[in-house]
Amino acid sequence: MKLVIQRSKEAHVKVADEITGQINSGLVVLVGITHDDTEADLDVLIQKMINLRIFPDESNKLNLSLVDTKGSILSISQFTLYADVKKGRRPNFTQAAKPEKANELYELFNEKLRQENIHVETGEFGAMMDVSLVNDGPVTITLESVAGKII
Repeated sequence: MKLVIQRSKEAHVKVADEITGQINSGLVVLVGITHDDTEADLDVLIQKMINLRIFPDESNKLNLSLVDTKGSILSISQFTLYADVKKGRRPNFTQAAKPEKANELYELFNEKLRQENIHVETGEFGAMMDVSLVNDGPVTITLESVAGKII
């Protein structure tokens, strides 16, 4: 499983010109799921992400986490994180999980975040989406897990 995490001051996602998710301060998270991902991958990535100290304290040092700041998450399913571009010019997406499995794990990812008392807004799985954000910092971090371990 791969996550691209962007600290944001504000963000929203639209599907067919309608806003489906919107947050103020927090994280925009692009979520990529591959064939071998399991609930263990979700668990380890969620705990790492929500506890990363990537928000500034009163001295403007990165000492606070999403949990500390009570920030929100805008979660966006992003199968293109598993693009293979080694050959040719057209990306190959065979490493992305099939839609049924990906959607199941994506929904579980969002539910587990909510169980951690994180406010979560989402796009729409499988839809063409327009994602807008004001990247705060900018701060962008990638996280990846294989077999329930951060790599």
